[in-house]
This record gives sequence, structure tokens and C-alpha cells, in this order.
Amino acid sequence: MKWLGVLGLVALSECLVTIPLMKVKSMRENLRENNTLQDYLEKHPYGPAYKLLRRHQDPGKAFEPLRNYLDLAYIGIISIGTPPQEFKVVLDTGSSDLWVPSIYCSSPACAKHDTFNPLLSSTFLVSGRPINIVYGSGSMSGFLAYDTVQIADLVDVAQPFGLSLEEPGQFMEYAVFDGILGLSYPSLSSERITPVFDNLWNQGLLSQNLFAFYLSSKDEKGSMLMLGGVDPSYYMGDLHWVPVSKPLYWQLAMDSISMNGKVIACDGGCQGIMDTGTSLLIGPRNPVRSIQQAINAQHSYGSEYIIDCGAISTLPDITFTIDGVDYPVPASAYIRKSSAHICYSNFDEASPQELDPTEVWVLGDVFLRLYFTVFDRTNNRIGLAPAV
Repeated sequence: MKWLGVLGLVALSECLVTIPLMKVKSMRENLRENNTLQDYLEKHPYGPAYKLLRRHQDPGKAFEPLRNYLDLAYIGIISIGTPPQEFKVVLDTGSSDLWVPSIYCSSPACAKHDTFNPLLSSTFLVSGRPINIVYGSGSMSGFLAYDTVQIADLVDVAQPFGLSLEEPGQFMEYAVFDGILGLSYPSLSSERITPVFDNLWNQGLLSQNLFAFYLSSKDEKGSMLMLGGVDPSYYMGDLHWVPVSKPLYWQLAMDSISMNGKVIACDGGCQGIMDTGTSLLIGPRNPVRSIQQAINAQHSYGSEYIIDCGAISTLPDITFTIDGVDYPVPASAYIRKSSAHICYSNFDEASPQELDPTEVWVLGDVFLRLYFTVFDRTNNRIGLAPAV
């Protein structure tokens, strides 16, 4: 499914200052090494230090803190209109459109979320064109409009976006976010409109035509979307760059999926989509069922599989090999424990209409929490490195 989030993380820039015979560590590094980073963030989510650091960030680079909602969604806060109206949105690399609920929406979902009021914005323009977007877990229909959108410190003028009139079903009604901001290629946009990231670049607001995600595990605070640049303190080693195989989604070629050195899926190669708006690891039915069998997961109901919680400490890694590089996913990542101390498999089957006839996998947050990911539009490539 499609999700994401915000609460305050301090955008601590990686400014290494050199003086004779000494390298001074960044504030982030010092706080992390003294195990005080989390305490600092909780006490100063939007305090003076946060504002000071944001003012002194490199021009053309912006940081948007994300809220991790139970490892299910990563949510950011944006504003639309003049004066600004705030919304919680999923920052989603698996779609390209921006939309939020409108005051004209009649669905129960809209009554439970913040809604945009065009009458209160002096910069609002309506196009009159209808817009309909369907996701794996829900849908919206409404109309296209234009207004100023702010994300982090970046102000995107005359951004096209959708305003919902209907959000059918229960999924959106109980969602922890108001709308969705897509970060995939323009060709994936429902109305071929220019996505937010493309407009940020076209308006000269970014120094580099790329963005990156650091997704925290379990901690509500700590996740970050980086726009126009990368902070290397969020990952270890070097980034491994992989070309985008199909510039629609953020899609790349995978070599195999293996366990204990034996290929258990993607035999002979397959495709993988890096999707921050999907919480699980999703693949074709038969390969996923083979993996469920290999980890001794038992079918419960719907698409859920239950697994013995003790398996977290005994099962081996499942390794995704991409461009000759192994990316292991440990059992502690592909098994999740519920509040009722029941454990579930984090592998899920794609519905037949969701993916191509070829073997395509969606590497959602389960994978992306482990690997810092850079999405480079200039070179149409994805950079991966172990997250800190």
C-alpha cells in the first residue's frame, strides 16, 4: 500500500570543520556517539537549533523530517496555499501525483482529515479538469488545481495538485495521513502533470536533481527526506549506483533472491521497484508462497502469514542481489511482531493486476529501512548503501 510521515527530526547538516591537526565531528555524530541524539530530537523537534541549522544549510538542499508511524507509514508535513494550510502526506516514490482532501469532499474519510479550502488561498487557481487516482489500497477522485506548495524550506509556485471530492472505502477513512505526494517519474502521473519534485528542479530551487530517504526503524522520529543533496552521515561506506531499468517507477534489475546461498525467487533475474509508499516486500504469488514455505510461515487469513516469533533469532537472512551486490534482509526485518506478541511475515503477494506479467518485486519500507536510498533523476540511477 501507499503511505508516509512527519514529526520533528532535526535536520543536522554534515558540516565537517577542519582546524590544524583535528577534524571536528558534526553535531549529529557527537549526539549519536553519546547516545543522546534521540533525547535531543525529542526535546527540540522544532526548536531554535533546528531553525538555525536549516538557515545555514547549503543553498539548493533541503531536509524534511518524517514521522515513522509504527513502521507502516512515513509521513511528512507540507503546506498548500497563501496563507499556508498544512497537511500530513505520504512521500511516495511509487506514484507521481500530489493530492489532498478538499472542503467539497463528501466521503467519511474527508471528515476525519484536514481539508483544503480554496476560498482561503489568494494564490489558488482551478483548472476544472477531473482527476482519478487508484492505489493498491484505496482511491480518490476530484479535480485538478494549482497553488503554492511548500515542502521543507522550498516554495514551489503554481504546483498542479488534486483536490478530492470522493475517497471511497475504509482505507482512507482510517489512514494516518491526509493525502499523498508522489516522487516518481512524470510519466506515471495520472494526468501527465508536472510532479512536485520536477517543479522544484525546474524552478531552480535544488542544487542537484536528486533526493534521498533515510527511514528509521521503530523510532517515531529520525527519518528524513533529503531534497537536492545527500547527507553522508546517514549511511555507511560508499553508495552503489544501479541504473533505472524503466523510468516510470523507480525500477531496477535484480539478479536473484536467495537464502543460505540457494536461490529461492527471482531465478535468472527480475525487476524491483523501490517504493517508500509500500510498507512490505511484495512479489508474484508463487515466488512469495515459496518464501513463506521456506521460512515456515503459516497462512492465517487474507494475505497474512503467521510465523513463530522464535524464528526471528534462528532464521537466516534473505538476500536480494542487485547488480552483483548482496543486500541481506535479516529475519528481524522480514518478520514483524504485533502488540499482541504474534509474529507475521513481511512478504506479501501482489494482486494479478498490480504488476507486469514478468516477475516484478516491490521493495518497500522493510528493505528501505536497511538501505539508505538516493534517487538520481539526472543520471536515472538509484544509489544504495547500508543505513546507519
